[in-house]
Amino acid sequence: MSDDTKVRGGHLLARALHDKGVQHVFTLSGGFCNPALEGFQSHGMRVINCPHEQIAGFMADAHTRITRKPAVCLAGPESANTAGAMMEAWGERVPVIFITSASTLRRRGAGGFKEVDTVAMAAPFTKYSASVDDGNRIGEFVDRAWRIAQSGYPGPVHLSVPVDVMFSSFPRDAGRQERPFDRGPSAIDRAWPEPSRLDAVLEQIAQARKPLLIAGHGVWWSGAERSLAATAESLGIPIFNMPGHRKMVPEHAPAYMGLADIHQFPPSAQALQACDAAILVGARLDNQMDFGNTSLFPASTRLICVNGSHEELEHNRAADSLLLSDPGAFLDALAALRAQGRWLLDAGWLASNRAWRDAWVASTLNDLARETEADHRIHPLQLSLTVQSQLGSTDWFVYDGGNTHFWAEIGVKLHGARGGELAGILHPGSFSMLGVGVSMALSVRNTQPDARVVLVSGDGAFLCGGMSLELAFQENLPIVVVIDNNRGLDCISQQQERLFPDGSHYATDFRDIPFDRMVQGMGGYAERVERLQDLAPAIARALASGKPACVNVITRGVITPIIGAVTNKRDKSSIE
Repeated sequence: MSDDTKVRGGHLLARALHDKGVQHVFTLSGGFCNPALEGFQSHGMRVINCPHEQIAGFMADAHTRITRKPAVCLAGPESANTAGAMMEAWGERVPVIFITSASTLRRRGAGGFKEVDTVAMAAPFTKYSASVDDGNRIGEFVDRAWRIAQSGYPGPVHLSVPVDVMFSSFPRDAGRQERPFDRGPSAIDRAWPEPSRLDAVLEQIAQARKPLLIAGHGVWWSGAERSLAATAESLGIPIFNMPGHRKMVPEHAPAYMGLADIHQFPPSAQALQACDAAILVGARLDNQMDFGNTSLFPASTRLICVNGSHEELEHNRAADSLLLSDPGAFLDALAALRAQGRWLLDAGWLASNRAWRDAWVASTLNDLARETEADHRIHPLQLSLTVQSQLGSTDWFVYDGGNTHFWAEIGVKLHGARGGELAGILHPGSFSMLGVGVSMALSVRNTQPDARVVLVSGDGAFLCGGMSLELAFQENLPIVVVIDNNRGLDCISQQQERLFPDGSHYATDFRDIPFDRMVQGMGGYAERVERLQDLAPAIARALASGKPACVNVITRGVITPIIGAVTNKRDKSSIE
């Protein structure tokens, strides 16, 4: 532009995001977005050009989960491709800022080039979806989106910037003539508990002899995982976690039990049936918690839900007691009960939980040994355990798929119970979105450059999003992808075999896809493994190669406990 007193709308957009502290943008570069890309370049913001808009969204999601700082997914008119990523972020309440460019504002509704109502499209999957129709107000819209994304119950937001707003010229000080607002990354307010309500809830907990605590992702977004660990150490209360994307308590913590999932981790079922108070912190009574029903939480158990927003509490109305509080503030108050002489925990309660866990570990490993003694094909649980055996306390484990995900999750619990430790885990959220794994692993490596990162992906999941592995070469982000290759959508096949009268499955098989040769052709390190004794050395060599790598592991399909339970449940609920 020849007039130095003016800049394009895209520059104003980049400046507003930069002022908020945003440093990472993930995109599939497109013509509608060029002014924004120019602005990002001038502000020194890193832009990763992805092979698909959905991949850009998944990477922004994972980056935000790990750092707890909003990243941006920028998409052009093909923004419909981001819908899956929006849905994944919505399920895990990840405050990603999705920005899309739209057809010209001046011809809205007249059939402009690639015209689609992106605001309406994004609305079901975001906390806030709006069109920036005035370039002078770009900073205002960015500020509002940034705050809404992180406030209360966090979640993704969406701004649509019409192409004529993106390209048009505006004064450099556009929007700054009015009363100023804080354009920087100001602190986000947290809900502080009302003292009398807090005291009442603490007294209910103090009277319990066999309480347990279930931590949800609200604990992570509050930054309260240290408070959670301190509470576990101070009180000796059994700690479980909701199925979620991050670990929040070290595996070796004496009070940490595992997943609050009666199918994937049966000791949690024993604990829930025996406890007299269940305290959910930063969690929702959704399908994973059977909506708070007595099938999971007995009527004799006091069910207490603590959440950082009214929105979350509205989902938890089945609870006996509700408390509006930042999870960290509540956990700090809870941890003080022992020092106040108000902690009446049954002396054998924690030991009982540990005994249930230890018995499950021994039984599961014995069952695995017995099952694989006669059939020497690699079991997916063996795959999970072997991969983790090659990782240490500074390494990350990512998993993606159907049964692959579920077996990996069981493996994580076994590995931790036996003293194994990882720096972190990452996996799809409550929508079980296939194809996020490679993108997540890349974002882990991008944010944790010194960590070794291994992804275990189902073959179907890799087919959904595996070509994003090209970014490992492009951005120099070497990761190791271990393919659980059972030659089909095994999770679906097993459901069909239990549902169809003749025990068959249909439309779920793949050929034996040479994933190793594909990655080798891209320039990476690759091996094919068919025997268990060859697996650990192959993973070690892949890690040592320093290249993006693939270990294509031929496995056998084995139904997981959760798939068996879900299939039975769907059968029994049939209208027939």
